[in-house]
Amino acid sequence: MIANLTGLFLSVLAASAVLPSVIADAKSAKLETTDTMIPSGESGVELFVRNKHRAGKQAFSADKIVLFVHGATYPAETAFDLPIEGLSMMDLIASRGYDVYLVDVRGYGRSTRPAEMSQPPGANKPIVSTKVAAHDLGAAVDFILKKRHVSKINVMGWSWGTSIAGLYTSENNNRVNRLVLYAPQWIRTEPRAPAAANAPPLGAYRLVSKDSARERWLKGVPEDKKADLIPPGVFDAWADATWATDPDSSKQNPPMLRAPNGVAEDNANYWTAGKALYDPTKISVPTLILHAEWDADLPSYLAQGYFAQLKNTPYKRLIELSEGTHTVMMEKNRMQFFRELMGFLDEERPLALK
Repeated sequence: MIANLTGLFLSVLAASAVLPSVIADAKSAKLETTDTMIPSGESGVELFVRNKHRAGKQAFSADKIVLFVHGATYPAETAFDLPIEGLSMMDLIASRGYDVYLVDVRGYGRSTRPAEMSQPPGANKPIVSTKVAAHDLGAAVDFILKKRHVSKINVMGWSWGTSIAGLYTSENNNRVNRLVLYAPQWIRTEPRAPAAANAPPLGAYRLVSKDSARERWLKGVPEDKKADLIPPGVFDAWADATWATDPDSSKQNPPMLRAPNGVAEDNANYWTAGKALYDPTKISVPTLILHAEWDADLPSYLAQGYFAQLKNTPYKRLIELSEGTHTVMMEKNRMQFFRELMGFLDEERPLALK
């Protein structure tokens, strides 16, 4: 037992020692960035896709390509490609030789916003369901497969993006090499909050303020840990970049970000109603679940419950990161997140499964 603990301790020390060299290499790497609007397959709807990779490299194998999709409220670009101390998560992965992509589904970021978002929120029913978002993710996957002449890629989803990616993978295992689920949705068991009296029906979209975003980010964090959780200047940089992606945000005081409510409707009809939106047992590719201990949005028991449903993956892994929230990818322990992610993506497939 002592030998095992010693080995674990030494491995952690070794991994920590490697990180400065990883950061130095990433900062010196020359990366190419391309922004593209791709067709969704539906008339009038285009999707924003960003690609980063080492300069001059154009050929990539399936295991060296990864696509990221965002969560329920904010676009992919301002989290996955937000420079923190000079490097974004996208930069770090691309510097390791990966061909890295992000996509915004319709209604988010620079992608087409449905016409309902130009009308008052209550004028229409919720828009952009998980199934619609999974369709948009599929359009991005198809774009990359054709561009790189490969048959499958790695797919990574965050928060609601885990449902988008999980649903897509459950129906398209042949197009996914490995699946990464960062803070997964699953069936909730806590009592549902009582509906407010005379509450209006759920509208097409909701309005989000920067103050509410900050409060949500720090929910569940011990008071004595809040001050140094988010690196200096990161919240303001992220919030400014995120709200700037919505051309209508500045029309209100304070600025308000529009976010489609299809996810909220799905949450009410499925996850908080005790029903699964899709079947994780249909996922048959290697899967990594990443979660952080202070995640108040999607607590640890959801990740554990989801992990138990992955009964047909060749292998799976659940990693709980210490001192992090739902947004650990942009916090002080983001390099722990990066190390575990790359450990999964870089590792060779076990011999018995080749």
